[in-house]
Amino acid sequence: MNTLEVQDLEKTGRKPRDSISSKEVHGTDSDTSSIDVHDFHQAEDDRGREDDPVAAALRHPEDPQNWSTRRKALQLFIMTLAAVVPDFDSGIGIAAMFALAEEYDTTPGIIVNMTSNWSIFLLGWGGIFAVMLMRRYGRLPVLFWSQLLSLGFLIGCTFAPNLSTFAAMRCLAAFFGTAPQVTGLYIVTDLYPFHLQARMLNIWTMGFILSPFLSPFAFGFLVARASWRWAYGIGCIYSAIVVFMIAFFMEETMYDRTVKPVPPRPTTGLRYRVESLLGATGVKMAKYRDSWKTVTWAPLNVMWRPHLLPLMIFEGALFGFSIGVNVTNAVFLEEPAPLGFGFSHFAIAGMYGTPIVAVLLGEVVGRYLNDWIMRTSIRRNNGVFEAESRLWACYIATVLYVVGFIVLGVGMQEHLSPAALVMGWGIAELATMVNTVAVYAYANDAFPKHQGEISGLINLFRTLGGFAVAYFQVPWAEKYGALQTFGCEAAIVAALFLMVVPWTQWKGRSLRERFSLH
Repeated sequence: MNTLEVQDLEKTGRKPRDSISSKEVHGTDSDTSSIDVHDFHQAEDDRGREDDPVAAALRHPEDPQNWSTRRKALQLFIMTLAAVVPDFDSGIGIAAMFALAEEYDTTPGIIVNMTSNWSIFLLGWGGIFAVMLMRRYGRLPVLFWSQLLSLGFLIGCTFAPNLSTFAAMRCLAAFFGTAPQVTGLYIVTDLYPFHLQARMLNIWTMGFILSPFLSPFAFGFLVARASWRWAYGIGCIYSAIVVFMIAFFMEETMYDRTVKPVPPRPTTGLRYRVESLLGATGVKMAKYRDSWKTVTWAPLNVMWRPHLLPLMIFEGALFGFSIGVNVTNAVFLEEPAPLGFGFSHFAIAGMYGTPIVAVLLGEVVGRYLNDWIMRTSIRRNNGVFEAESRLWACYIATVLYVVGFIVLGVGMQEHLSPAALVMGWGIAELATMVNTVAVYAYANDAFPKHQGEISGLINLFRTLGGFAVAYFQVPWAEKYGALQTFGCEAAIVAALFLMVVPWTQWKGRSLRERFSLH
């Protein structure tokens, strides 16, 4: 096969591991992720045979990979809207930081440490628990109930009478609201074949990478003119729209194709729809799925793998520092000289348009870059796709990240024009988008049976990194200057990249053959 012939592949609508027999993999088990495209086409030829029971099972209309393109696109659209919710809600606190400090008679630093940082911390742990529930009861009920509870706690933030109540409500909203940030990888792999997954992951990750900047950008203008409670009220309206979309249009994408024979639906029609949404169907189907012991230990069982843990540390540092920039930039820009710029609330809100544009550009760059890397890798390996080829995008992302942070640090310290801040911040966020998609795609290819754990662990590492940064970034910059702060953070990311990515590409296949999960 010469250039992967994407036109032919796009007609298949199935990921190779779901349609190829034991020949699909070169290694010890289905997690070794060296996919032979020739076997892929042979499997698709077999799929069309009317007398083949395996092919008939693959054509089952209940299999989400056999759904229409429009039906799949709707699920991905809702999932992306839902992925915006957790960080969008968290970002409202950035826009309202100074108004909250005035309302509760405290300082912006206490608001950040007591509410923003701890809500970021709980985003990661909420995702781990959501994955456990999804493996037992399905995607839809966990997504619905988590977003409904998150909406309730966000309403509590809106009407909180004191800081303690506000902090508790904000943290609980983050813990329950994070489910879409780990469900998306499940949904993408449930719906789409291998060759389309990186492209669809690009869309989903764009949602939650973009979301922390949307609320400071939109509500910064509002809070400057009206009460901060209006900002949280509008956040509640958006969350309510997402809950409505999930309740009426989202479908259960979990399909138990590994069970032979595939268990039939316990009910049909409207009753099936209601029971699936509320979780009754998941409870009935749980007997066919993994035990509580399995799903509880699965995150730890995946996390220690040597071809995954170093990459998660690298991604956690890279993403975490970018979260820290989002939280602390409002402080830098608001503070008067010599530390900050003394910008008005309107100017600060406008500055948050920078990372929004950068993430959108990152989606476009990542879409074509990942497709090009996939095609080139398959062509050079005579039709075999190696998971480690996904990591070539990290080289480009790391260079851009270092450049962006240094430019941002110089711009802050030397009080250059806002254009320097825009360029530095924008380049860094574009790099974050490209790198995050590459890490998700690699981990998904290396652990195709553990999408939930992969998504939950990456979410945990990135939020733990972001949780810590806001505590030390402002004091560090106040004492030694923004250039040293951002320069050291860029150096840490570059060092982790040099230690992790080339080594993973060099040893990745042997590590997968030795340490992959059965």
